[in-house]
Amino acid sequence: MLGSLETEVLSALRDLGQGPARDVRRALERRGVRVAYTTVATTLSRLFDKGLVSRRRETCRGGERYVYRPANVEQKYLRNLLRGVVAMFGPAGVVHLNEEIAKLDPSQEQELRRRLRLE
Repeated sequence: MLGSLETEVLSALRDLGQGPARDVRRALERRGVRVAYTTVATTLSRLFDKGLVSRRRETCRGGERYVYRPANVEQKYLRNLLRGVVAMFGPAGVVHLNEEIAKLDPSQEQELRRRLRLE
């Protein structure tokens, strides 16, 4: 699960498309979210560790920096959610999840599988 700041940072990055921590901080500020540059950089690093953003090094004035881009967030989030269900509830959670999926309209099930890239 994502915290509120992680969600805000990810949303700001998604709106930007890509950018370094400084640009993400400015985007947050335009949204009324005031946070230190170091906090944004740390949050982006944590999102990278979770696989929710990708990054590349870029040379800039003063050295190097990371330029971040949102990963396929929906797929990663849904997969992490499924892993969480399995970890928290074990076989009973999987059975319940399967029962809920069975209640879906076939087109909804197909869309869910497509979004998870299970087909």
